[in-house]
Amino acid sequence: QVHVVESGGGSGQLGGSLRLSCAASGSYFRLNAMGWYLHAPGKERELVATITSGGTTNYSDSVNGRFTISRDNAKKTVYLQMNSLKPEDTAVYYCTVSATLNPYSMSDLNYWGQGTQVTISS
Repeated sequence: QVHVVESGGGSGQLGGSLRLSCAASGSYFRLNAMGWYLHAPGKERELVATITSGGTTNYSDSVNGRFTISRDNAKKTVYLQMNSLKPEDTAVYYCTVSATLNPYSMSDLNYWGQGTQVTISS
């Protein structure tokens, strides 16, 4: 089982910055990809960014160039540095972690945090 806890959300202003953190803990064999999704009011949950265990990143078009995802494998933590924030970035941000629970697992499992609210005002 993997526990995922986000932190760092809050309020910000147009053009400002926020940094989200997400720590994974629990019992598992290996952490694989980690990522962030957002859920804005009245919309579907959507991808923000992902990062593999080797550091390969992927971003949605809406945040590419403004947000940076990174991870510290020793700390089992993934970060989302959010710059040039816009009111449309307002959403609940969820961290997701893909984990292999044991060396004999045939598939990985995805775990989600509870989410952290980000609110950007103009």
